Amino acid sequence: MFATLSVALMAVDARLDTLQPIRDRLGMLVTPFYGIAGLPERLWSGVTQQFSSRSELLAENEKLKAETLLMQRRLQRLAALTEQNVRLRELLNSAALVDDRVLVAELIGVDPNPYTHRLLIDKGERDGVFLGQPVLDARGLMGQVVEVLPYTARVLLLTDSTHSIPVQVNRNGLRAIASGTGNPERLELRYVADTADIKAGDLLVSSGLGQRFPAGYPVATVDEVIRDSGQPFAIVRAIPTAALNRSRYLLLVFSDRRTPEERANDSALAQEQADRQLAEEKKEQGEAASSKPVTPVQQGAQKKPGVQETPRGAGR
Repeated sequence: MFATLSVALMAVDARLDTLQPIRDRLGMLVTPFYGIAGLPERLWSGVTQQFSSRSELLAENEKLKAETLLMQRRLQRLAALTEQNVRLRELLNSAALVDDRVLVAELIGVDPNPYTHRLLIDKGERDGVFLGQPVLDARGLMGQVVEVLPYTARVLLLTDSTHSIPVQVNRNGLRAIASGTGNPERLELRYVADTADIKAGDLLVSSGLGQRFPAGYPVATVDEVIRDSGQPFAIVRAIPTAALNRSRYLLLVFSDRRTPEERANDSALAQEQADRQLAEEKKEQGEAASSKPVTPVQQGAQKKPGVQETPRGAGR
């Protein structure tokens, strides 16, 4: 009886959205248990930190200070590059590029199924999370949101066997498709020509062609390229840049979800409005110049050089 009921529920859940409200309510009921389950680990971590030796804390403090200085130097360079990029886009009459907004989320659960790579995070629909939202950590892209509950959400990792993402080689712009292999430390590039310019050590970044992931985020590093003269495609294996098995805190990216047509229309409208405003300013400046009174000195300067006035009484 239970087996029949389970099969019926799986069939209904796969084809219809009837059970979605029930799933949402169950998610709200189960969410506190995830916090309770992680409580011993948090308590143990707190106790361990309280009893850390003074020397370890001082060494860690010095290390963090050095890392902070390095990060500040990198931020200074990134700030200069960002300003330069904005100026170049303004010269090209392009819309201003705004940094993506992010939301920090914490990992509270892992799918026990060994054939799927999914995570459970503590942010849901109440926090603005949406289906297909990109997820990354401090090193690169991790995956995307595939299920949203009121207070939690499930994330599908890049290495899942059902996941693919369009990428490009950062060195030369070569485009490809990176697919998951089921191995948490391995990605494969599909249908790469045997003569393609790709080699070990190349950085793969998101190309943004699928309109799902923002462009420019690190995805993986090419680890191995196997070429066979008898095969039309090379075997390319890559290692994800993100720490898929170690990251506890993730970032949810709120990127621009407009279509290319909408972005083009908005850019055209903004340019038209700027041109209209510039024309109005020029018109106001011309009217102000024409209404300004002319002084006698300016009148003398405006006279032609070969013409002289006849003195009063000179003809008598």
